[in-house]
Order: sequence, then C-alpha cells, then structure tokens
Amino acid sequence: MDINPVIFSFKLFTWTVTLTWYGLIVMSGVLVGAWFAEREVRRRGENGETLIDAMIWPVVIGILGARLWYVANATLGGNTSFTNDPMSIIRPPIAGLHFFGGLLFGAIALVFYLKRNGYDVWLFLDAVAPVTLLGQAVGRLGNYINQELYGPPTNLPWGIPIGAGHRLPAYADLTQFPVETTRFHPTFAYEMILNVLAFLFIIWYVRKDENEKPGTAVSLWLIFAGFIRVFIEFFRPDQPRIGDSFVSYTMVVAFLMGVAGVILFLARNGKIQIAALENWSEKYQMKKVENKTTPLPRKRHFVEDESDMDNQEEIKTTKSRSTKKPVAKKTTAKKTTVKRKTIK
Repeated sequence: MDINPVIFSFKLFTWTVTLTWYGLIVMSGVLVGAWFAEREVRRRGENGETLIDAMIWPVVIGILGARLWYVANATLGGNTSFTNDPMSIIRPPIAGLHFFGGLLFGAIALVFYLKRNGYDVWLFLDAVAPVTLLGQAVGRLGNYINQELYGPPTNLPWGIPIGAGHRLPAYADLTQFPVETTRFHPTFAYEMILNVLAFLFIIWYVRKDENEKPGTAVSLWLIFAGFIRVFIEFFRPDQPRIGDSFVSYTMVVAFLMGVAGVILFLARNGKIQIAALENWSEKYQMKKVENKTTPLPRKRHFVEDESDMDNQEEIKTTKSRSTKKPVAKKTTAKKTTVKRKTIK
C-alpha cells in the first residue's frame, strides 16, 4: 500500500513547514515510551515528574546525536554527499537518523542531568532503558510508510512490495525485480516484533523480583537491543559494510552492546566482580527505601492545599486539643479510682 509520507505542508514566510507521517510516528513512540517510563519510575519509589523534567534535554540532544551518527555511518560506508556538502547535514528537510546515536547522546545527557541534580542514576536508567525498545517499535511503523528498512527479495507470504522509486540500487533493475511480483523482507517489522517481545520479557523479569538489584533492566536491555540488532543487520542491505565482509559498522556496535549487557548481568548476579560496581546494590536499595518513606512532592502539594483554608487556625487548635484528650481522660480515670479506694 502506497501512503503519501507527507501529511500536509505550508509556506511560512520563506520556509516550507512540512508534517510527515514519519515524524509524527517517531514522536508518538517517544511519548509512549515516556509514559511507560514515568510509570516505572513511580513503581520504583521516585517521583515520576522528575523524569518528565529530565527528558527534555536528552530528547533534543538525542535527535542531534541520531543525525550525527547517521552521517558518520554513511560516510564510513563511502557516501561522500555530506563531505562534499556539509550544510546538507543540517539543511531541511533532514532525512536520516540513526537510533544508536540517539541512544548514546540521549543517555549521556540524561546521566549528566541526574548526577547534577543528585538523583539515583541507576534507578532512572533501569526505568528508562526497557521502554526504549517499545518506543523504537512504534517508530518502525514510520519506516513502512516511507518504504525503507526492508530486506532482500523473498518468496515468503509476508513479503512486502516496494515501489520503484524506493528501491536500493541493488534492486533497481525492474526487469530482474519487477514491481508487480517482487516482494521483500519487512525488516522493520521483524525488529518491531522482537523489540515488543523483549520489552515485555524485561518488564516481567524485573517485576517478579522483589529484591531487584541495580542494573538488571539495563543489562537485559543491552543484551536484547544489541543481539536483536545483530540479527536484523543480516536483513539490512542498506547498511554500510566493513570492506567486502558481511559485517556492518552497526553490527559491531550492536554486538559490543550485547556483550556489555552480559558482563553487567553477570556482575549483577555476583558471578563476576567489577571494582567500579562495588556496594552499588546496597546504595540503590537504600535510595529506594528513602524514596518510599519520604513523601513525594505531589503529596506535599496536596497537604498544603488542604491546610490553606479560612479557619486554618481553628482547625489546628482543634487537632491539637483532640490529640490530648485521650491522655487526659485516662489519667483522670486512674486518679478517681485511687481516691475511691482510699475512701473505702
């Protein structure tokens, strides 16, 4: 099905403002991921509003990082368009973002914000990491509309048609790959399905463990996000390869992510020792207890609103008297009993 990728566009002075399905779907993925992450932060005992404040800069910087990673990856693959015309990197319409660049730059910005404001970095990373899989899965729907991120030709029943204008050079020969009969692997759908399954597994795994240790969700995310992408790269003929090998640059990065996740998961379970992570579990658990015993800002605001009344002083006086009455009655009763016994 051929869908126009542009929803609408209009002129604003000398600029053309365009809203595309891809941009709308990607932002929907960000919002869905942020909503789940906020709920997960609350489940862990922190104030979810903190995450909303913290995500402003990571999203902006993440988009910048996604663009720069895409440019670097394309240039390493032999694309000279960005070196010949550097302004094309930032000149609208900007086409081409890489998910890994967005993750790396966004994560750095998030960690910087959390450390600067004194928040538990591991708690927030454990809450945010799994939902990136869900957000990415939603965003992959935009690739379907753009007819991109597809794999090689296939005879499988779920193969999808790709228009002549969206063909990679390897499949541009319409006599060899006719538009009417040629179908391609829906690579974006493979990644979307695997990401959703991985997200559900991670959420199930961390919630079944009442004594969850720091880095659990992050390590599982690294494992799934890394190795899923390694698998997907076999169905990505558009990715720049290293020399004449079948290995792409993204595949190397994804594999290292998966290995890092395995190491972190083993350290979390005490199978290996890493000096930099000593006593991290105790500090994390203490932070969770503090957060659960300390009223959240939202609750404090609610109490303040209740006390802001015309008869505030009267209420305070009544409350203070009511707390003393039971003690006074009990004392009086004891004294009266003693006096009666003495009279007898």
